Amino acid sequence: MPRRFRRGVYLLPTVFTVGNMFCGYWSLVLAVHGEFERAALLIIFAGVLDGLDGRIARLTKTTTAFGYEFDSLADLVSFGVAPAMLAHQWALSGLGRLGWLVSFLYVVCAAMRLARFNIQAANADRRYFAGLPSPASAGSLGSLVFAFPDAVRDRALVIPLALLVTTLGLMMVSRFRYRSFKDLALRRRKSYLQVLPLAALLVAVAFQPQWTLLSFAVVYLASAPASYLWGAARRRLVAARKDSRSEVADEPAFR
Repeated sequence: MPRRFRRGVYLLPTVFTVGNMFCGYWSLVLAVHGEFERAALLIIFAGVLDGLDGRIARLTKTTTAFGYEFDSLADLVSFGVAPAMLAHQWALSGLGRLGWLVSFLYVVCAAMRLARFNIQAANADRRYFAGLPSPASAGSLGSLVFAFPDAVRDRALVIPLALLVTTLGLMMVSRFRYRSFKDLALRRRKSYLQVLPLAALLVAVAFQPQWTLLSFAVVYLASAPASYLWGAARRRLVAARKDSRSEVADEPAFR
């Protein structure tokens, strides 16, 4: 491989990371000027670029420590500061000091989420994320704004939205296990079982982008808590069955 070409390959993931950061910064500018729909779309697009840079780095075997840290800093801009500013300008500014404190809490949670991911990435199960990923949290908020781009000034709606932003922030630092989809193997014999749902999702986005993105965000957000509750219910059911069997086995001893 020519030396110049090899350098270009190493720069390729960084180009996607810079694109991710550019979308986040541009979203900040648009949010300040009240262009909420475009700002939300840029956050969603930043999430797409963030998903590509890591995969390209692994595919081309150009993963570096610099790229790893640079990607985290870009994520803090695009999935921490940008969605927090968008939420504040779109709905939370009417709450005064409480509004910017809620948005600041979101930034802090995003920073903590990224720091924890960097520490645990080497030993973590690559199939799952510990806590809601910051791109998914920002994308969920962006999908909501994209579906309802008009500024929210009704206090009856502002309070629930402030609670939603707070919940999204706390979910990032929670212990809920979210699927990472990094274990998707498109080269296996039955890879079409994974490709077909993805193709159907892309078609739905093309026809109904607002509601498709929002629905996907809601399903993904609810997936980890629902899985946790289902697992807890199954464990209690198994424990109850074991207790009932032990009682049946011990019953003749009392006769």
